[in-house]
Amino acid sequence: MKFKNFTLDQFQEQAINAIENNESVVVSAPTGSGKTLIADYIIDKHKSDTKRIIYTAPIKALSNQKFRDFAKEYGDQAVGLMTGDMVINPTAKILIMTTEIYRNMVISNDEEVNDVAYVIFDEIHYINDIERGYVWEESIIYSPSKVRFLCLSATIPNADEFSRWIQAIKKHPVQTVVSTVRNVPLEHLFYDYDLGIASLDEINKDIQKQRQQQHRDRTRGKRREFIPEPNHLDLIKELGKDKLPCLFFNFSRHACQVKAKELSKLNLFPQNPIIIKTVRERLADTMPEISKLASTQLLKSTLPQGIAFHHAGLLPVIKVLVEELFGMGLINVLYTTETFAVGINMPAKTVCFDSLRKYDGINFRTLNTKEYFQIAGRAGRRGIDTVGFVVSMIFRPNFNYPELKRLTTADVEPIQSQFRLSVNTVLNLIDQHTPAEIEKILRLSFYSYQKFGEKYADVPTKLLLATYNSIIKRLRKYDFTTDEGLTSKGRFAAHVFADEITIGEIFATDVVEQLNDYQVLLVIACLVYEPRETHKFKKGVRNEDMNKLQKVLSARDSLYRERKFQSMLQMTNLVYPIYTGKSFFDILQETNLLEGDLIRFYGQILDRIGQIKKASQDYKLKTKIDNCQGIIQKALEGIYEV
Repeated sequence: MKFKNFTLDQFQEQAINAIENNESVVVSAPTGSGKTLIADYIIDKHKSDTKRIIYTAPIKALSNQKFRDFAKEYGDQAVGLMTGDMVINPTAKILIMTTEIYRNMVISNDEEVNDVAYVIFDEIHYINDIERGYVWEESIIYSPSKVRFLCLSATIPNADEFSRWIQAIKKHPVQTVVSTVRNVPLEHLFYDYDLGIASLDEINKDIQKQRQQQHRDRTRGKRREFIPEPNHLDLIKELGKDKLPCLFFNFSRHACQVKAKELSKLNLFPQNPIIIKTVRERLADTMPEISKLASTQLLKSTLPQGIAFHHAGLLPVIKVLVEELFGMGLINVLYTTETFAVGINMPAKTVCFDSLRKYDGINFRTLNTKEYFQIAGRAGRRGIDTVGFVVSMIFRPNFNYPELKRLTTADVEPIQSQFRLSVNTVLNLIDQHTPAEIEKILRLSFYSYQKFGEKYADVPTKLLLATYNSIIKRLRKYDFTTDEGLTSKGRFAAHVFADEITIGEIFATDVVEQLNDYQVLLVIACLVYEPRETHKFKKGVRNEDMNKLQKVLSARDSLYRERKFQSMLQMTNLVYPIYTGKSFFDILQETNLLEGDLIRFYGQILDRIGQIKKASQDYKLKTKIDNCQGIIQKALEGIYEV
């Protein structure tokens, strides 16, 4: 079978046959095997009817990339984008969005979903994510019965179990399509200070030999020799030009930039006039302040040699520039964080790991097999390479042969339910369902299915309703719901998808009437800000507006204990300057937040503003919110693009 001049592989044909039968499909196939072609088939199949296609992605960067790709393929008018803070052509035939946006639509019974034929969940294994996995579960649970799903992932060891769950709760056939054959096979290697690039078994054998020698030396009273850590520069040298381009993954943004600078000083690669010309042309169309940023200056110094870095702390225009150059085959080595491995279809001949350990926000841990193969899968370009190389740097004192063998052999970790009830979920359940229906819906989680299998409907009521009743108790305490259903404040909060009670207590009561535009922005800033020990701010602006705001909030029982308001003084560094007409680049002088993080922060404020605006029927509040939106948008003019 052929589609778009491609001769389809067996797994693609199997998926397309299921789509022709109006079935859902769960596809588990290696990176670069052509899973997206199945999504293209769905779009082509429905191009002439009135049905819409929704394509969801786990991160905003991937949503933006898919929007650009699909707009190029199908035309600007056929494609729309919704990411909370960005809405483009929302009535389009093909609608790209973050998975959170789709979940919010279906849980609130948005009529925009009624004419959807298929929802494509890219990177569906994100259902495994401890913090966000419930979003994917709820997206499936609350989708209309007519909607079908295409779930895509590089590896789902328990794909069949996942398919059976969808089929059980949605009452339509779901096909499981699994392919384990990579078009470009991977060779898993390691970089050791003594042996250089070698296999795991070769390094293990040498280490055992070295340990025996050390034991003999100790018995003779000899001192133990110092063992240096391997260096990325030596690794790049040993790779040689025949194993480039290389994606060098680090779990530190700062390290990406430092290492790119270090490599450029070696002058291993000649200056490329095409890169220099492309960079000059792209930056000529941007604000002059962008070229003056330290990150841009550093990139301009490394790029001529085809050395680059890419991470979420950069401005969108800079990330797009790096992606464009990489796509043109002009980058030799790209130091990047793991977000580059999520969905972005830009493989290289070689993937290097700076380390196989990462900090997950709580502690340092070894990568799991799913994380390793997600990144490693970027090695090997289809139609160009016969093999993709994966090289992990190891430090002998920490060498653990069984752990490394397990990690790099296969992705064996199944996806697990991370289902949890949010306040927003409970509010929408109360608003749209009877108690009997709610109990039935709560039994539909992947958690219930994994725990009880086909008898998921027999989950003990006490276990099922424990968290639900706890949230109900809190909602009743603050008058969001009564025995009769949601109050007006509850109906407002049902359209808010984070900090529901706090936002409801402020924006669905007379509290907001006491606040001016600056104070509203300061409140929302506190709610979206995610504190980090490394963040630094200047002294802050403690003025009458802030003092009054703190007094208003402390007067309300449900607000004065909110910990997020403890960061208010720091947030004045990010809000007061733009409120008084300062630019985005002025804010960078008030904090050590990277420019990309600052954009994300303001983008989240715009997202919350949009939720409040949609939730309210009060024209005075909407006017105030519009003013706040305008202040943020003005500060982001010229730098906030898809």
